[in-house]
Amino acid sequence: MIDQTVGKIESSIRDSKTLPPERRAELLALVGTLKSEIATLSETDAAQARSIAGFTEVSTHEATRDQRNPRLVELSLEGLRSSVTGFEKSHPKLVQIVNAISHQLSNLGI
Repeated sequence: MIDQTVGKIESSIRDSKTLPPERRAELLALVGTLKSEIATLSETDAAQARSIAGFTEVSTHEATRDQRNPRLVELSLEGLRSSVTGFEKSHPKLVQIVNAISHQLSNLGI
């Protein structure tokens, strides 16, 4: 299930007409690392791993839409950032990757 969600995220990024090629490459690299970190988390907390993957999917969808709604982008990114709250000590790389993805997606409208 998580692999399918990450696959959808990667497809959204690859298929987006709004992403410049360099931003697309950066996001795909971050999602590749996220996939590994989520797999590690899923061994101990599968529900939270699914939640992080789901918020990443929604955030990517909202940020790469042709007709972006800034409020929906911000709400989805807030959910994404909140999904890793409490993992700073146990999964610092996961938090770092989610924050980097959130930052990249947030900057797409600028």
